[in-house]
Amino acid sequence: MTIDLHAHWRPPALIDALRMREKEPRVIRGDDGIEVLKTRNGETPIEEAFDDIDQRLAEMDQHGITTGVLSLLSSFNWIERLPLQESLPLVRLYNDSISELCRRNEGRFAAFASLPETNIQAAAAELERAIALPGIVGAQVPGNHFMTYRDAEAMRPVLEAANRHKAVLFIHYGPRPGDAWPRIAPDTDNVRRRNGTLDMQASLSSNMVTLCLTDFLDPYPDAKVMLHNLGGNIPYEMERMDHRCLLDTPDEELPSARFARAKVYVDCNSFGPHAIEAGVRAYGADRIVFGTDGTAFGGEWTNNAIRDAEIGEEARRKIRHGNAASMLSHLAPIAVYGQAAE
Repeated sequence: MTIDLHAHWRPPALIDALRMREKEPRVIRGDDGIEVLKTRNGETPIEEAFDDIDQRLAEMDQHGITTGVLSLLSSFNWIERLPLQESLPLVRLYNDSISELCRRNEGRFAAFASLPETNIQAAAAELERAIALPGIVGAQVPGNHFMTYRDAEAMRPVLEAANRHKAVLFIHYGPRPGDAWPRIAPDTDNVRRRNGTLDMQASLSSNMVTLCLTDFLDPYPDAKVMLHNLGGNIPYEMERMDHRCLLDTPDEELPSARFARAKVYVDCNSFGPHAIEAGVRAYGADRIVFGTDGTAFGGEWTNNAIRDAEIGEEARRKIRHGNAASMLSHLAPIAVYGQAAE
């Protein structure tokens, strides 16, 4: 009875295409005869680099997830940042294959499309094409496009396409083509904590400020916009913003009111019960959705966090199913509330 909106997927359909490439990302065979996925971040054996559908379904069943909304895993997002003539065939292969997976497992999966990021007009055109495919409910796009209002201007063609189809844009922490990445150097102390938490959460907070404290989304009332990890640190930063607002711009509406009124959704992936409680206070329970990152550990962690959060049963129902159902049910078949995973 749970819809997982943050479920990354490593697409087996790309294996043969990546075998044909001469530059990363590509699949190569090492001197030991073992095939590996070689990316800018290193090498991963094939059996560890791609996902298995039966294993994913079993993990979903174990954690009560009836529908998983799949999105490209970050190590594969680099296909989106290749030159257009290279990226477009790869993202189309991904979108077509993930749609077929949704069709074969109707109600168990929906998916966010992958878009070619080096040409935003081509990205909008691919969203228009992909949204007509079975199971596709929108697209995943990198958060660096929304760090400021000026950055976000370039994405208007994609927002216009999403608005026409009442589709979902999943804004995920990540770079645009050409951005220096990661921002924290590998030889820095605590580099995983600094990149994977501190920089990620700060970036998502900036995305939320752009989307909620400006008029950028006003022309797109029918598009659904979602960020992950509770939209950064906003639940803990709003009071500080309100204080500064009262001191610096007392005639301005308080940021807390604007965040609460905005129609941007956030998932609760990777957070514990106290953070979820803060998120409900900040945004309201009708703006938070379930997310796991697409891992068994994430399923256990998020289930436990929602169970232990002092938010009430109605809020839990909205977070697990109701909010996502209202976002997706007009776009793809999803499991109904109370339906057990099969």
